[in-house]
Amino acid sequence: MKKLLILIVFASVFLHFYPQPELTEWYEEQKARVLTTFSDATDTRVRLKASKIYEDLEPKLNAFRPSEIERLKEITSSRKNVNAYFGEYCSNKRDVKFHATNQELICRTIGKYSSML
Repeated sequence: MKKLLILIVFASVFLHFYPQPELTEWYEEQKARVLTTFSDATDTRVRLKASKIYEDLEPKLNAFRPSEIERLKEITSSRKNVNAYFGEYCSNKRDVKFHATNQELICRTIGKYSSML
């Protein structure tokens, strides 16, 4: 037990004075993963189901092409996808997979719920 403690102290002193970039990068990745997991597990904020956006757009889907509907289903499959789409395409960037009016309709619908995403 004493030898193990000496080994741990030696390793920590060595890494403190001679940092290893690969080890530091690995440590930061693991730390970020653990923090994300704990954050997701302990999140108490009220959240919006991503499918709610699709449900709101359902009466207006007759103006969408089948490929647009499939893309919309893909976008509304998770909150992460909705956030990514909203951040990337709803700030004056054009999504070529949607007609301009349909993209505007999608962005407006997501915008109504942006505080809950």
